[in-house]
Amino acid sequence: MIDVLFTSDFGRRALLAATVVGLVAPVVGAFLVQRRLSLVGDGIGHLALAGVAIGVLVGVSGVAGAMVVALLGAVLLEGLRVRGRLTGDLSLALVFYLGIAAGAVGLSLAGRFDTSVLGVLFGTLFALSWADVGVIALLGAIVVGAVLVLYRPLLAVALDEDTARAGGLPVDALNLALVALTALLVVGGMRVVGLLLVAALMVVPVAAGSKVAHSFRATLGWAVGVGAASAWLGLMVAAWHGGLVPGGTIVLTAIVAFVGFALVGRRTAVGHRPRRTA
Repeated sequence: MIDVLFTSDFGRRALLAATVVGLVAPVVGAFLVQRRLSLVGDGIGHLALAGVAIGVLVGVSGVAGAMVVALLGAVLLEGLRVRGRLTGDLSLALVFYLGIAAGAVGLSLAGRFDTSVLGVLFGTLFALSWADVGVIALLGAIVVGAVLVLYRPLLAVALDEDTARAGGLPVDALNLALVALTALLVVGGMRVVGLLLVAALMVVPVAAGSKVAHSFRATLGWAVGVGAASAWLGLMVAAWHGGLVPGGTIVLTAIVAFVGFALVGRRTAVGHRPRRTA
């Protein structure tokens, strides 16, 4: 039942963790979408699966392994992009396949390729401890704090990289900071919606916001609202049904919001269409 989210410890932990990720994911996603780098989050998520396997193999936590590999993968992806080798679907596809294949092989070697893998891929929201929630909240605070400090230069680079470079901004460092923040967010959202879906929470709310907003700031505001609302509503749907995966219901809720916003945006555009005169 839905009231379990508010009356039980595990429900409150799930609600708090989902809210943090729902609020923070679009903050980074807005810059990725503006830069047409929406799939970078997916690439880092796939590589983080290999990090989980490495962590298990060397005897540390899967989250620690995911953190290290996600950050290294972020640097790798940015290096490929700067050198012009990440311009097509093939390059990204190879990164995706590398992460999934290495993760599958590593978890098999560790004897952990079982139902626990589903938790890594799609989240274990109702199994979080308060320590897990604390880590998620800490990573979310780091990401939001960094974006607040770097907001103007990050926006300048997102709008026009060449102009930002000509203006003296450290474009390469800012790009690296953005993908590093993406990696932190992937790890933070791993236990909430899973490595395969966390990038969706970066992109879908932003896509929804862009349908009704006419500026980057407004899009970001709408995206954060959609992300948080999707986290709450999706989690309530999962709690009400009892057998649904919360990560899936949260992302599906965000997609429903995108469809609704797209319809509203289209009707608004039609309603304000200027009349033709002879």
